[in-house]
Amino acid sequence: MKYLLIPILLFVLVILVSSCSTSKKLDLIKPEPDNAEPVEYETTTSFIHLPITIQLKDIENQTNKLLNGLIYNDSILKDDDLELKVWKQAPIKIEMEKDGNTTKIKTTLPLKVNGKFRYGFEKMGISLYDIKEFNLNGVVTLISEVGLTNWQLKTNTKIKSLDWTETPSVVIAGKNVPITYLINPTVRLFKSKIEKSIDDSIKESLDFKPHVLDALDKLATPFEMSEQYASWLRIVPIELYVTDAVLQKKEIKLDMGLKCSMETIVGKTPEKKFDRNKIILKPVAKMPDHISANIIAVSTYEDASRIMTQNFKDQEFGDGKRKVKVTKVNLWHRDGKMIIALDMLGSINGTVYLAGFPQYNEETKEIYFDQLDYVLNTKSFLVRSANWLAQGYVLRKIQENCRYSIKPNLDEGKANVMQYLQNYSPMRGVFVNGTLNDFEFQKIQLTNKAILAFIKGSGQVDVKIDGIE
Repeated sequence: MKYLLIPILLFVLVILVSSCSTSKKLDLIKPEPDNAEPVEYETTTSFIHLPITIQLKDIENQTNKLLNGLIYNDSILKDDDLELKVWKQAPIKIEMEKDGNTTKIKTTLPLKVNGKFRYGFEKMGISLYDIKEFNLNGVVTLISEVGLTNWQLKTNTKIKSLDWTETPSVVIAGKNVPITYLINPTVRLFKSKIEKSIDDSIKESLDFKPHVLDALDKLATPFEMSEQYASWLRIVPIELYVTDAVLQKKEIKLDMGLKCSMETIVGKTPEKKFDRNKIILKPVAKMPDHISANIIAVSTYEDASRIMTQNFKDQEFGDGKRKVKVTKVNLWHRDGKMIIALDMLGSINGTVYLAGFPQYNEETKEIYFDQLDYVLNTKSFLVRSANWLAQGYVLRKIQENCRYSIKPNLDEGKANVMQYLQNYSPMRGVFVNGTLNDFEFQKIQLTNKAILAFIKGSGQVDVKIDGIE
């Protein structure tokens, strides 16, 4: 019996030792997430000011491309005894001219005229006519008022003068016979034709709509700000404003402004939200001269949990032989607080639950959790069986890792935006420059799906058109 008790005692001793040295298994009540429907968060609008400068030489180049060759053709001789063909003889020149207190566009158009003049009579069924051909050179001067209508730079052009290099005449019986009385009525006919040709050429060469819509479509395509944090910036255009076009020096200036919403989204690529067929160009008298960007930084609980899990990598908490490692972090919302679930391995195995309020550190650009403490069920268990883990020192060390920075997102976002503000050229002859100030934090708002940080930025943008083809 004595020898039989020895192995039994050894067996009990081993069980006791092993039971003292193995980890405690947690079996705590999980604070369930709120079951409310997704909360619609507030949407704030941003304003992007886009002052646009167009060089007159570009209008001149485009007009010369579109207005070429024969610009008037009257090939019927019998109706008024005159045939007339008018060509553009040399490149058009466009410059500015003061007209009282207003500035207008002056267009100089060199012309070459080829005509046929019929003279004679018809009597008693007998026609006695002769036809003379003549060539003339002249210069038409046109004055245009400039405006912006339905996305297009439009001009209202009128002929100011038509100067011939010689008096219109033909040689009859060895004498020069003036035919000004015949040419002048015809000039009135091709006068309106030339005026319309100038207006149509400028209108066609400076139709902003396709370019603006293409630019907005590209702007509305979400782009990745940070590959590491999988963060995206999405801009949703709402309305577009424009002021009247103004002539200054050798330029045409006008202001455009985009009203939009901006979001930064963490996670997978967000969908684009823009319908180019619904955007409306609204005329306004005046435009603010700056960018006002209200950005919503959207951190889903899933992605915030992933970032915070990385914070705990290779760290232990406790003292002596009583230590734990956090292997996974999960976040969710309950009753206005954030629940932080920490999966632990070590002296204690299982999940402990903390609760706190999300805050923002303006200096470090971090979202952290204030008044962080174990939820009631967790705390009572730890006080009874693992008071060392419930102590303030350990909790503070854990709290240091329950945070994540959005500074890299803001810095990379600013760097990405600046790429479009440093002589960026979306198309040949168009250049974008500007400045962007630091972002300012506004507030945090919780939904049952994500943490929303509202951030405000400001700056200036300038768009110059110089050398378009």
